Amino acid sequence: MKEIQVKIKKTTRENGQAVNEPIYATAGSAGMDLCAYLEADLTIDPGAIVRVPTGIALQLPDSSIGGFVFPRSGLSSKHGVSLANCVGVIDSDYTGEVVCPVINHSDKAYTVKNGDRIAQIVFMPIYRANLIWVDELEDTERGAGGFGSTGI
Repeated sequence: MKEIQVKIKKTTRENGQAVNEPIYATAGSAGMDLCAYLEADLTIDPGAIVRVPTGIALQLPDSSIGGFVFPRSGLSSKHGVSLANCVGVIDSDYTGEVVCPVINHSDKAYTVKNGDRIAQIVFMPIYRANLIWVDELEDTERGAGGFGSTGI
């Protein structure tokens, strides 16, 4: 497994509260858990979207790496709480606080407490595309078959 060096810093807050460092839960984890950094409990009403700060900022080594923030499957499947943007993208030139837009898809209010694991971040390679305009695309077996065209 290839490793990269990612710089991390605590964001400035007046309360001096400890920040939960992102960690890999197991040796085989692809993502590092991101935790809520809250001064008080935050209740998310059904259908509501809230921004949950993590208390950290990151600096990626260069533009060949991106940070991708995904929902936690347990939080989504057990409580209906996920990320409003499905996947957040942290570009290599963004060095502000990592903030997660959390949505409550359930019919019950959900309370996030300081230190709760709310999302996970995966670091992946980035390819910059050089688009080439053409008059025709090469034929494939699927062609332009879209939604449901390959079966259920």
